[in-house]
Amino acid sequence: MGLHARQRQISLKLIFFFDGLAKPGKVNNSVGSLVTGGNVEKIPGLNTLGVSLSRIDYAPDGLNPPHTHPRATEMIFVLEGELDVGFITTANKLISKTVKKGEVFVFPRGLVHFQKNNGDKAASVISAFNSQLPGTQSIAMTLFTSTPAVPDNVLTKAFQVGTKEIDKIKTKLAPKKS
Repeated sequence: MGLHARQRQISLKLIFFFDGLAKPGKVNNSVGSLVTGGNVEKIPGLNTLGVSLSRIDYAPDGLNPPHTHPRATEMIFVLEGELDVGFITTANKLISKTVKKGEVFVFPRGLVHFQKNNGDKAASVISAFNSQLPGTQSIAMTLFTSTPAVPDNVLTKAFQVGTKEIDKIKTKLAPKKS
């Protein structure tokens, strides 16, 4: 095999290979979880294939906050630990379960859902999606940190709280300045 053929073969392998989900990531944020995506942005070979994976690592008491995936159904497989998980139906009903190592739970496309590690040890899951780029929309971040900002009078009326509470939430969610 010539040099160019070998280089092309190596390039093709890199388009279809990603080792970023093999090891736990370092969780160092206020919610206690870290999502590592394995989607078309990291694995170009997924383009047009309609699948992707993510790894989510949870510190003890860690939370993957309420969010949605507008372009995909998500299925989690618990690698380690035990999580309380749930989603809210369009009829406003919570469907929830405690899932343990080796178990699977499904979150339908577009529905608000969450995962919470209530254990005293780290937990982790592999998430499968039926989209090469499922998208993630965090409910709190979307409402309280958008640019331009959602008007305070919309948030105060929606949440039935005062401006001080809205400002407090915005301050806690604001990106840390270095």
